[in-house]
Amino acid sequence: MSKRAETPHAATLVFEPATPGAEPAPATGAEAAAEAAAGTEPAGRGSRVWRRRLAGQHVDVRLTADDGYQAERSYSIASAPEDPALELTVERLDEGEVSLYLVDDMLPGDLLELRGPIGGWFVWDVRNGGPLLLIAGGSGLVPLMAMLRHRQRQHSTVPARLLVSVRTAEDLFYAAELADLAAAADGFELFVTVTRGDPIPGSPLRGRINQAMLAAVAWPAAERPRAYVCGPTPFVETATGLLVELGYPPEAVRAERFGPSGTIDPVPAG
Repeated sequence: MSKRAETPHAATLVFEPATPGAEPAPATGAEAAAEAAAGTEPAGRGSRVWRRRLAGQHVDVRLTADDGYQAERSYSIASAPEDPALELTVERLDEGEVSLYLVDDMLPGDLLELRGPIGGWFVWDVRNGGPLLLIAGGSGLVPLMAMLRHRQRQHSTVPARLLVSVRTAEDLFYAAELADLAAAADGFELFVTVTRGDPIPGSPLRGRINQAMLAAVAWPAAERPRAYVCGPTPFVETATGLLVELGYPPEAVRAERFGPSGTIDPVPAG
């Protein structure tokens, strides 16, 4: 496992698959039984979480303390299905016992358990086509970034627009990579709105997402776009409601919200 900073308050954890020809020792009978019962596997064991994934899925992360205490949270996968490594971008929450450990304290060699990949609703494949409309609030960008990376790895030119809302410019995950994707001129357009501080250069949007902003950025409903919305519950409810007001059929809007205890919940639009 390696780690890189994304923002002052978030980090991406990179888990590499087991090296071919150097597989770890198989689990003991007790370990295998416990893993099968829990549906989890230690990260780094070259397990199913590195096999076929879909852009937009997530994993459950479980930590176990020396005294047996366990904590579990869900985190979206940031890496594309084509990437050999599995990446999780985690935002540090002041009251988040799991996120504090993952961002601040976890070191190479530390063990955790992953269950997944999970999810079949909030996913996108290049074969699904577009136009593609992605709307993110803060760390809700993570699964949408997996979709954009998948699009790029497949050399797809499906028209895609990303509207992401962040508090300040320094809170934008993957800022340099997003700028590179937008500069590729392959049909991807980037829009960033900042709710506090100065706008991001090249994206003069400012303030919370509203109907006028969405009307200017979103594909017309008549073009039958595929829309994905992810973020905190209030953000998701506002954005999905505005899309429906703009004429998007509820069934064309797929939404996922972050619960108060680290859960990821799909929600219907409308």
